[in-house]
Amino acid sequence: MTDYIFIISNGEEIPIIFEARRGLRNITLRPKITPKREIHISKPILISVSSAIKFLEQKRKWLESIFMNAPQKISIKDGDTVEFLGKKVLIQHNSAEKSNFYSKNSRAGENILIIGGTSEMLTHRVRDFVKNEFLAEVKKIIKTVPSEFHPKKVAIRDTTSRWGSCSSTGTISFSWRLAFAPTEVMRYVIMHELAHTKFMDHSVHFWATVSKLYGDGVGRAKLWLIKNGHGLHKYF
Repeated sequence: MTDYIFIISNGEEIPIIFEARRGLRNITLRPKITPKREIHISKPILISVSSAIKFLEQKRKWLESIFMNAPQKISIKDGDTVEFLGKKVLIQHNSAEKSNFYSKNSRAGENILIIGGTSEMLTHRVRDFVKNEFLAEVKKIIKTVPSEFHPKKVAIRDTTSRWGSCSSTGTISFSWRLAFAPTEVMRYVIMHELAHTKFMDHSVHFWATVSKLYGDGVGRAKLWLIKNGHGLHKYF
């Protein structure tokens, strides 16, 4: 249920979603910045909502920091320029088209993405186009490494806490938001997860494998994500 609002210092109202769970011993808070800005509170059944709100207020400084530092969503409109996968792309809507595609008539050095369908579906279509292009680019990069590092399956997610993950079953997942990162940063995350196919830890051997796959600059790419990663969620 969502009957409560958390108001941060700039006046923004963040909906609070409660969930009462059997077997839960403690109250847990999960601030979310995508796809909606919300605070999810899980509480034991016997704990009152007022007690959960009191606990939330005790964590106000931490919560405000998350929402104040997280980027506000930017709506994509016809005529906007968006940078993804290392190139700046001009978005042009053409309702007469049924599909989405790069214009073959674009001027030298200019990338134009034609988005078909209704104007109401423009944002949805741009997002799906970026996700598909990102997945194709990930698979292309994976092919550049020795086959012994190839995963059984590649999946894309929309996560806020992890840029990538590698399961014991051989599936590697990536946040498609990496499409908005510099290409070398995106490539670093890919190599990071490929290294996990051999080492499911962060040992010396793991980092040596990451450096072997990626080359020079692992530290720079990692630092860029720490400093700028939150900005990759500004769209959609």
